[in-house]
Amino acid sequence: MSLATSVLAGERLAMARLLSQIENDEPGGREALGELFPHTGKAHLVGVTGAPGTGKSSLVNRLAHYYRNPSSGEPQRKIAIVAVDPSSPFTGGAILGDRVRMRDLSGDPGVFIRSMAARGSLGGLAPTTSSMVQVFDAAGFEIILIETVGAGQAEVDIARLAHTTLVVEAPGLGDEIQAIKAGILEIADILVVNKADRPGVENTERALRSMLELAHPTRRVVEHHGAVETININDSGMDSESLWIPPILRTVAIQGDGIPELVQAIADHQAHLETTGERHDRDRARLQAELEQLIQGNLVSRWRQEVSDSQYQEILESLIARQISPHQAVEALLNGGQSA
Repeated sequence: MSLATSVLAGERLAMARLLSQIENDEPGGREALGELFPHTGKAHLVGVTGAPGTGKSSLVNRLAHYYRNPSSGEPQRKIAIVAVDPSSPFTGGAILGDRVRMRDLSGDPGVFIRSMAARGSLGGLAPTTSSMVQVFDAAGFEIILIETVGAGQAEVDIARLAHTTLVVEAPGLGDEIQAIKAGILEIADILVVNKADRPGVENTERALRSMLELAHPTRRVVEHHGAVETININDSGMDSESLWIPPILRTVAIQGDGIPELVQAIADHQAHLETTGERHDRDRARLQAELEQLIQGNLVSRWRQEVSDSQYQEILESLIARQISPHQAVEALLNGGQSA
């Protein structure tokens, strides 16, 4: 039985082995992904991002616990958690290990938690996060929670991967509009003010609400052919009723306060994506971005095999000596290491 077949059968050990192969970019992992990909596209991907200290891990923990132990009348969901941690400078592995902070979920067969290292990526995600998500999707997990590394100002990559993006803020961090400064307010589908029992929660919520009133409903930031642009709804002919205005919700994750309301908001946004067809658009944009990233990586790898180390070093030394410009160096290297 192949590794992919075992994953489809729900074998957790096979899933753990495959995730390790994917994170290490082994050929067996790429082959298994090819077998699994036709079985993907069913899970709802929820990204959780925000500055350090906002309580993202506690929030993810509570969300997973609620999905596994819902209120009466709500269905129980299979949950996967991908927690992207900073990389160890010595081993390259994940430093924090979110599984330690989610011990109350251990032993539940309907929950799978995977910590992974960012490995130098500046976008809050690791290069193989998307592939890992595909494994969980194919394995039948209905909700996949993706927690970013928590760098604060470079985490917009999560918006390309997730269907629903939660931007988590917390009062008392010194700057109520840090999310606006970081440029991540535009990617929020739901704004969460966590640790809402702290002083200053009103100021944080007021600042976020003011920025939302400026951004909606007359303007919207969208990604079009890889470029980010702001469109005016009135000029574009878009129906303002079809737009999703991000709600602002208060939570106290360690106590479970506000979690049912947050789960409902996620469900509402999921329904909105299905109704408007935006889920298809997001999936298309995500797969296009992944395709272009893979093409870029493969082209660079193939090119590097065609240029010898001596040719590369010769061009590099000429660049360092200011004999050629960076653009001329690129042109020479693309010309097989020969000067133009």
